[in-house]
Amino acid sequence: MIILDENTRCIVQGITGKQGSFHAEQMLKYNTNIVAGTSPGKGGQNFNGLPIYNSIEEAKDELDINASIIFVPASFAKDAAFEAISQLDLAVIITEHIPVHDSMEIVEYAKKENTIVIGPNTPGIISPGIGKLGIMPTHIFNEGNIGIVSRSGTLTYEVANQVTNAGMGQSTCVGIGGDPVVGLDFADVLQRFEDDDDTAAMVMIGEIGGNAEEMAADYIKENISKPVIAYIAGVTAPPGKRMGHAGAIIEGDAGTAETKINALEKSGAHVADRPSEIADLIWDLI
Repeated sequence: MIILDENTRCIVQGITGKQGSFHAEQMLKYNTNIVAGTSPGKGGQNFNGLPIYNSIEEAKDELDINASIIFVPASFAKDAAFEAISQLDLAVIITEHIPVHDSMEIVEYAKKENTIVIGPNTPGIISPGIGKLGIMPTHIFNEGNIGIVSRSGTLTYEVANQVTNAGMGQSTCVGIGGDPVVGLDFADVLQRFEDDDDTAAMVMIGEIGGNAEEMAADYIKENISKPVIAYIAGVTAPPGKRMGHAGAIIEGDAGTAETKINALEKSGAHVADRPSEIADLIWDLI
């Protein structure tokens, strides 16, 4: 497993909102180590037995906390992220529609503070058997040794489900987020899987737009020795079309499925033509 382990003690920012309360309950049911929540003005209340504080600083005066998951609305997300980054080791930002300039400031501040940021616009992270900080449906995941990193939440679920149905399981699954600017990128997560004794092979799920996959291919070629199985969504997308995510925009000849697939194949990764092929490729390589 990577990033999320038995030492992770998490606070939910925005725990009293509709999304925050629903997913906090789901994370608790999955035995995730959620220890508190924040909601300005509602300090002193509780949620499912968890204390609610007005701020992370207030919570840290009483509790040992090292991670946050953020469900606050986009207009307040930068402030919430800065609050988490300044005091904790990990911030998972579920919020979507955060302005790009806010995301740039969040990522830059995280680098300065040496805090891990997953997202924004991410389904989060799950380590089966340990817990999840995110919104993914837990019943499709199973303990195992396949690491999954993806820009797409729904494709993460599809591939994880196929890996599980093929008799395997996952060490950790990370959604890096579909926005143009995100915290952890493919290379960061692939290196963590490379260094993780619990991960035997890794699946990388990309999509058209941007150059994250090409950069990952360069990194794989120089740094990754474990098997990498890749899939790129959007092969049939019309030129110039945005496909789902804000980051999935093709400009000129850059960011096409073809350029990404070529780069990954040259790096030594094994590229599947469709998601249904991924489990068979894994079996062939481990």
